[in-house]
Amino acid sequence: MALLADRMGRKPLRVGDSEQSRSRADAFPVDAAGALPVDGQLGTKNDPKDQPRPSVANDDLASRQSVQIPCAAVGGFFAAADAVAVVVASLFGAGGYQLLLSGVPFNLDLHIGAGLAAATLYILIGRSSGFYQVDALFSPRRNTRDIVWYWFLTSLLLAFLAFLFRIGVEFSRGSIMCFSILALPLLFASRDLMKMALASAVRHGRVQGRRVVTVGLRNELPALSQMDLLRRFGLTEVGRIELPSSGNWSLAANKSILALLDRALELARLGGAEEIVLAVSWTDARSIDLIRERFRNSPLPVQLLPDHKIRSLTSNPAFSLRRSFAIEVQRAPLSRLEQSAKRLLDILGAGIGLVLLSPLCVLTAVAIKLETRGPVFFLQKRTGFNGNLFTIFKFRTMTVMENGAEVVQATRNDPRITTLGGLLRATSIDELPQLLNVLLGNMSLVGPRPHAIAHDGYYGSLLSDYAFRHHVKPGITGWAQIHGCRGETAEVASMKKRLDFDLWYISNWSLGLDLLIIFRTVTEVIRRRNAY
Repeated sequence: MALLADRMGRKPLRVGDSEQSRSRADAFPVDAAGALPVDGQLGTKNDPKDQPRPSVANDDLASRQSVQIPCAAVGGFFAAADAVAVVVASLFGAGGYQLLLSGVPFNLDLHIGAGLAAATLYILIGRSSGFYQVDALFSPRRNTRDIVWYWFLTSLLLAFLAFLFRIGVEFSRGSIMCFSILALPLLFASRDLMKMALASAVRHGRVQGRRVVTVGLRNELPALSQMDLLRRFGLTEVGRIELPSSGNWSLAANKSILALLDRALELARLGGAEEIVLAVSWTDARSIDLIRERFRNSPLPVQLLPDHKIRSLTSNPAFSLRRSFAIEVQRAPLSRLEQSAKRLLDILGAGIGLVLLSPLCVLTAVAIKLETRGPVFFLQKRTGFNGNLFTIFKFRTMTVMENGAEVVQATRNDPRITTLGGLLRATSIDELPQLLNVLLGNMSLVGPRPHAIAHDGYYGSLLSDYAFRHHVKPGITGWAQIHGCRGETAEVASMKKRLDFDLWYISNWSLGLDLLIIFRTVTEVIRRRNAY
């Protein structure tokens, strides 16, 4: 049994194997941290210490807060505070020297500009050295040496710029000295105050890292608490799966291990996880290969965290790597920037399409009602991104509304297709309501076509790479469709051909490719290949 802390602040969801396992979990007391001690077991009845088990990740405290600070934005807040400290030092240090000692008229624009320039240099130097990384921000060290060194380099560069642009009269050596001396205590104060504010925010559960499911070995997980994950790596755990410490298990030998890995994927979907992180020994190649192979069906990136031996090395100040480094075992098909670009295209395209095609949609709806009795829209459950289910919208073209365990594909001259329905299917007008699915975020303009759930289960059991289609959102049209892969897939070879096109699209996605597919879809509709 695995418990999942619901990200909406409700009571934790229970995902159980049986009624007995649920009753066992309900009988456990809640500890002071609000976590339930779970030891649900899968597999054989051996020593409980040898049994794999899922555990609880409790983020109820964070979910109760009205304001959540993304962990990725914390470094930006620290940098902004440092920038304010440097600009204040410029105004009161350099400006005060000119006004009180040198007799040069006070130039507000010059001092603000000099402060901003110095702040930019300081932040760039610090950022390149990891000064604003998560582990440095959460570190109890005051960073005295780092602040002094980074500000010393900044002062040298600032003096060089003053010499280069010949502004020595208004920004003299005395001004630079006063500026530099005043900036140091302000930077120390800025760092201390921001760390105090960050510690308070963490205590009140207001800092939200990237949502992850942690999968690891029993001898690795205890050293990685939820607070360690947040402070070292900027992660918030929404689920945890514990595997046996021994790595002598394989794909065929231990089905309970595979069941737990599948449970991790389920927890990731239910908890809205952004990635999966692994806590296993870096020398245990067999375990890593098994986990990676099982997670290939998921579109989520998979990160391998440093094991306890590596962490002990990186905690040594003499070690050159940051303590928070991890290895990317599996990357997401599309980066966040690519996802944003694709989503922007979807919103613009679907919005414009609905406005321009709304008269045609209204006429189609009226015609359907006039021809046959029944609903205008055909609604059916489909599998979308990351295996999530959604309801697809289509104009009804048949006399049946199949949406169960058995769905019969439409065939040429199918008697279930109405007269109007044949025209709508041949012209693809029946697909226009899916523009609503695109606006809702269930679908994309371009992507692998979603199939009925019954067909997903059938072809998924025959084609090992079939689940990879769910690495991106399904589309109204796709690379397979513009190559004539439409209509019935009476033979597995037909679906295999369609799958090959879909996988090529996922591996070679670009914004230009989407635009090309949209353009070629228009010509494909006119050709009416395999459209029935």
